[in-house]
Amino acid sequence: MTAASVDADEVVTLAQRLVRARGRNPPGEEAATVAVLAEECRRRGFEVTLDEVAPGRSNLIARVGGGSGPGLLIVSHSDVVPPGDGWSGDPFSGDVRDGRLHGRGSADTKGGLAAAIVALSTVDNTADQPPITLAVLVDEEELGLGIRHFVRGLSTNGYTACLVVEPTSLEPVIAARGDAYLEITLTGLAAHSGNPSDGRNAIHGMAHVVAEIERWHAELAASPHPLCGPAGWSVGTIEGGQATSTVAAHCRITADRRLLPGESARDVRLEAESRLEALGLADRGLTLEVRMTMNMPGFETSVDDPIVDNLAAALTAAGAPSPTPTGWTAACDGGFVASAGIPVVVLGPGSVAEQAHRPDESVEVAEVITAARVYADLLARHVREFPA
Repeated sequence: MTAASVDADEVVTLAQRLVRARGRNPPGEEAATVAVLAEECRRRGFEVTLDEVAPGRSNLIARVGGGSGPGLLIVSHSDVVPPGDGWSGDPFSGDVRDGRLHGRGSADTKGGLAAAIVALSTVDNTADQPPITLAVLVDEEELGLGIRHFVRGLSTNGYTACLVVEPTSLEPVIAARGDAYLEITLTGLAAHSGNPSDGRNAIHGMAHVVAEIERWHAELAASPHPLCGPAGWSVGTIEGGQATSTVAAHCRITADRRLLPGESARDVRLEAESRLEALGLADRGLTLEVRMTMNMPGFETSVDDPIVDNLAAALTAAGAPSPTPTGWTAACDGGFVASAGIPVVVLGPGSVAEQAHRPDESVEVAEVITAARVYADLLARHVREFPA
């Protein structure tokens, strides 16, 4: 079977079913989506395994081909962010209007996931065919529980490459930033605000911390990665104090630190501790604590890797836009796979910048169908490259 055998209606119908499988993360409601995926994959004759990562939260692993040749890994995720406010209709409608599929997860990344499953159906599922594995993982949008669990059992020599299905506007991504969440806490001493010098104001100290993070962000902007831009900082939350008339004895911020490919989250945490301690916080009577609550590595794949050429050829064959490899400012599960020594490329329908995580999320139906044809062509090339 070939990319030409992709059934466009089947792709759209499956994408609609996935969008209508309600759930959000947080708090971690992937079960309805995983149930649809398991049913659809089994109906197509795939070998399906559900691997529980946390109570009620299972990674889905689907396989075709039983040969001994090198495998191809496809990675995506089953969770979506909460809809939030501002929608003009049902966030989980799955309706198609004006050539677009609407609903939370339509772009990130249920449209692409439907395309991948239908593409996998075009492969002859025989005992001597090179194996292809689809891993649909939980918790990508939060702490990465699914990918961390999956890579612990990942065979580094079992796969020649990995395709990550994420919304890239069908641009082949060969480099992406990673991400780390840091929680920074200052502890001082409460006192009556009539005599503030009797206390140690943690909010005043945190103002210096936030200013230092802003300076650090500006420094990083001067050294961008050629494909995915600079590393960066963003303070996301702040809380502290207990009353207006009381010197604040406590203040905490959370900050997002985008990592360049190859950059260590641990080194970033250590550097943050060093830079913040140099602000003289201890001289103010304040105690500093820096905790890293999440980290996701970035990655960079050589432009000369065979998966990059194969994906470019598949894009051209499917009539997709320019197949020139590019970089991505977002982070994804691909960094964990790359850390296991497997070359990674990211490609999918929809835009992470323009559609994902927004009210009235949608994706162009034609782009989802094109993605299915690109994926099918890529799988066919893999099978031809590693015949039984």
